[in-house]
Amino acid sequence: MFKIFVGNLNYRTTPDGLREIFSAHGEVLDVFIGTDRETGRSRGFGFVTMGSKEAGAAAIEGLNGKDFEGRALVVNEAQPRAPRPGGGFGGGGGGGGGGGGGGGSRGGFGGGGGGRGGDFGGGRGGRDND
Repeated sequence: MFKIFVGNLNYRTTPDGLREIFSAHGEVLDVFIGTDRETGRSRGFGFVTMGSKEAGAAAIEGLNGKDFEGRALVVNEAQPRAPRPGGGFGGGGGGGGGGGGGGGSRGGFGGGGGGRGGDFGGGRGGRDND
């Protein structure tokens, strides 16, 4: 198996269309076109998995820069996805202090805190300004 990245796709390109042009270079095992989660619209890139490294190399050589549905394709070997940093805002960050404590008669506002990560001051914990 040999995975290929395909960029600069026309937004109307279908998996069947990609399968058709890549199959001229060898066995196509899988076709994926990236779509926006909210709109379902193509994001203009995809991946094609060829049956062998030789078929993949032939497809890259034959299709990179080739006009397909009005766009010059960018075709190259897919690279492993780089690990993405965790945390929502500001990336990474992490833990923060446990802070707080029971909260007692404060209506449950103590404790928790922490965990805001990144650029938000992290370990301040709850609001212990008594």
